[in-house]
Amino acid sequence: MIGDLDLGFEENDRQRHSHRRGRGGGPAQPRKTRRRGRSFVAFLVALLLLGGIAAGGWYGFDRVKGFFAAKDYDGPGTGEVTVRVVANDSATDIANALIAADVIKSVKAFVTAADANRASQSIQPGAYRLRHHMKASLALDALLAKDASGRLANKVSNKVTIPEGMITLDIYTALAKATSIPVADFQTAAKDPAALGVPDFWLKRDDGKALPNPPSIEGFLFPATYEFDPSATAAQILGTMVKQFLAVVGELKFADTATQTLHISPYEALVAASIAQAEAQKAADFAGVSRVLYNRAYTGNFPCSCLGLDSEVNYWLRISGKQPADSKDLRNSQLHDPLDPYNTHDKPGLPIGPISNPGKEALAAAMSPPKSNFYYFLTVDKQGTMGYAQTSAQFQALVNQACKNGVTC
Repeated sequence: MIGDLDLGFEENDRQRHSHRRGRGGGPAQPRKTRRRGRSFVAFLVALLLLGGIAAGGWYGFDRVKGFFAAKDYDGPGTGEVTVRVVANDSATDIANALIAADVIKSVKAFVTAADANRASQSIQPGAYRLRHHMKASLALDALLAKDASGRLANKVSNKVTIPEGMITLDIYTALAKATSIPVADFQTAAKDPAALGVPDFWLKRDDGKALPNPPSIEGFLFPATYEFDPSATAAQILGTMVKQFLAVVGELKFADTATQTLHISPYEALVAASIAQAEAQKAADFAGVSRVLYNRAYTGNFPCSCLGLDSEVNYWLRISGKQPADSKDLRNSQLHDPLDPYNTHDKPGLPIGPISNPGKEALAAAMSPPKSNFYYFLTVDKQGTMGYAQTSAQFQALVNQACKNGVTC
């Protein structure tokens, strides 16, 4: 290029001076000093052009390099911000959410960190507490960090523990306190157990008795410790508890065992489990209580085939908005209330529905209790010891024992 430019200047010079002649009539001699000056100018222009091209190329390369570079912050960040990870989000989706919340500096930095950490594939959906201007790898670590109990350390959730045997009314209150969702929202969502995930076959009985009307979710809200996303609705929360119930009974093979071994519907076995959970203070007695219930309800060897349960009376009082009472304080009108659909003092068989939400031990005991000839049970001391009897005379002896121990008379 430099040679071409130089030749161009030479040609122009010849054309401009071709008419000049020397004194002898010959052609005039070129002025060498002027040509050298023009050649130098040409060289200088060419050098400047090359420099400009080189500078432009370097600028373009620097811009491209900046585009592909993994820009990143260099520290743990400051302040606090909540970022939500949606189910099935990719690393890129999560990175975009982090950028929108001003947590990380570039998508590439986070995706690179995620590619280098196999655990990134297990990031759970939900809301997380993070910081502004975090190094991408530290933001990833924060999404995966767990505390000593194995729970996600930075995940924002409403934690609530539902103990075994709690009834739905108390569950709604506990959930409302933990989530700030009104109790009325849970009551409304509970009106449709099927919509919450309860399968149709669970809402049937083989003994000819009707189910609660309207349908009740009682018995299907599995007791456990839950961590609910702050955005979860009442229906989603109750649905999660139903899902856990189905997981537990599925693991136990509860429905198949009740049908094939006890020859009753899974719903009836659930009712028995709920009563055992309410009546027995010790898990060791869940099976014994369940067997007494089945002996009374199904053998035809007990008067009226009636269970005669005070726990059922108190359950009805509770869901009717009244105060429960100790057995010795229950009135005869309450024990034999004709308006009580759960009445077991006058109506044969198991009550129309569960009276609590049983845990795994009560469920396991109710689905396959050992056979016995016991038709009575009674708590006989303040330590929760349960006594069993075959006859009314033996039962009276248990009553006397309990009275002596200051339990009930």
